[in-house]
Amino acid sequence: MNVSIDWFAFVQVFAAAITGAVLVVGFYALGLRMLVRAGRVPVVTPAEFTDAIAVISEKQARRHAKAAAKAAKKNPLTAGQKRIALVTAYGAFALCGVAVLGGIVLIVAGR
Repeated sequence: MNVSIDWFAFVQVFAAAITGAVLVVGFYALGLRMLVRAGRVPVVTPAEFTDAIAVISEKQARRHAKAAAKAAKKNPLTAGQKRIALVTAYGAFALCGVAVLGGIVLIVAGR
């Protein structure tokens, strides 16, 4: 029984995985950054989990939402710049989704 490993194929898969991970994380980070620059800070209400490390209270959540609204009011960008940042954020999120769907298609189609 002779086992042969195609090392070039291994390197190709490794490079594709690293590139895909960097692209997805990069587009997502860019989308979040542009969303904040557009003045739409994503504030998520806390969920109650019994095994959570730390759960913030509703008072803390209101304080964070108030701070986010205050920061959005201080935004030095004009309305047009905010609109461009928002479109860029949605575009980055769309590219992130396309990268994920492309990976799924490659896995399902087999090539």
